[in-house]
Amino acid sequence: MNKETTPTKMLTEKAILVGVDIYNEKSWLSFEDSLDELALLASTAGLVIVGELTQSLSRPYGDTYIGSGKVDELKALVQETDSNVVVFDNELSPRHQRELEKLLGEDVHIIDRTALILDIFAQHASTREGILQVELAQYEYRLPRLTRAWTHLARQAGGGGGRTGSVGGVGLRGPGETQLEVDRREIHKKIAILKIEIEKIRAHRSRYRAQRKRSRIPTVALVGYTNAGKSTLLNLLSDAGVMVADKLFATLDPTTRRVKLPEGHICLFTDTVGFIQKLPTQLVAAFRATLEEIAEAELLLHIVDISHPSALAQWQSVNDTLAELDAQHIPTITVLNKIDKLSNPEITKFIPGSVSISALQNIGIENLLAAIEKELFFSFIPVLVRLPYQEGKLISLMYEQGKVESSDHQKSGVVVNGSVPVRLLPLYEPYFIQPGEIEELSGEEETDENER
Repeated sequence: MNKETTPTKMLTEKAILVGVDIYNEKSWLSFEDSLDELALLASTAGLVIVGELTQSLSRPYGDTYIGSGKVDELKALVQETDSNVVVFDNELSPRHQRELEKLLGEDVHIIDRTALILDIFAQHASTREGILQVELAQYEYRLPRLTRAWTHLARQAGGGGGRTGSVGGVGLRGPGETQLEVDRREIHKKIAILKIEIEKIRAHRSRYRAQRKRSRIPTVALVGYTNAGKSTLLNLLSDAGVMVADKLFATLDPTTRRVKLPEGHICLFTDTVGFIQKLPTQLVAAFRATLEEIAEAELLLHIVDISHPSALAQWQSVNDTLAELDAQHIPTITVLNKIDKLSNPEITKFIPGSVSISALQNIGIENLLAAIEKELFFSFIPVLVRLPYQEGKLISLMYEQGKVESSDHQKSGVVVNGSVPVRLLPLYEPYFIQPGEIEELSGEEETDENER
């Protein structure tokens, strides 16, 4: 679109998609599937796709990412289709963007997958937390990409949870380098303020999680690739009223609801933001407070759209993201959703130990809830611990929700031999002891008694 267009004067944005297949570049999705996903992202952002260009390279070109011949081909396609946006599936450096915009003309805006996802997140953020996180991610993305054309950015980012400017957030043309330095200082200042505000929210969420833990109600986090059906499942289980739509990132802000399990136990279900391949690092960093809901959960439900052609690749992509968040150690139930759309039910066997459901058609939900309850309340791990007397809550918790085989009140604490639900194991790990240590402790106390 025209770079002087403001958010209140949107023009029709015609887009050309560009995909570059880099040899040996790690990706769980195939090159074709990644481009299909980019097309869905572009449509979600409100772009009208009018063309596509691809190239295979051993490595990107330093100036323009694609070769000079492809640049000429792209320029001709832009002119032929009267396009005003070019979207790369690959991450572009600031230099790549600047050089391509010089060659394609000032009326053509060059963006990459990261900028596109940031724009979608900006459209869907509704809570104060979500708006702040998106605004921070946008500013951090824009900072190294400032040029003479990127001015008055304070008017472009954040605000109201709606569209925060044109795709990529280009502002109005300014007077030159002096304005550029002013913009840099302004963005640095805004980033610092946003980080302080987000940290306050993070602290509040941390206190809220601590209260939940004291209530001893376990938390189940719904994770998965975007559009896998997490919100549909949460609505079915709890009447949460979360918006559901057949598009990427339909919901952004986390929602937590109480759910009653078949045997009467209560747990909290939290719907989290959907993952996607090549999730921008700015978003992972900015959404740290939200993603901590995953890291702090006692159980993860990994929702997979098993009807999707790239279901297994999406499943693995989410597993990689969970590993980046240090959440791979949390007990996980893989939930294969949308089985009502399967033409070949045998595909569900590719992920052993999973539970098959259709959240939309209410199929398999009883089996899922039974599996959740078993994992949270009926799966026990043997433990031998020495609990200091000041940890009275842990001692009581062991008797209330665990199984105590024997206990021995010693000078340094209570030695308990028993088992605890898997979800409580992290609470007791710091106090693990070996069987031989019981005899040593008892021997020491007998010696002390004889000396007295």
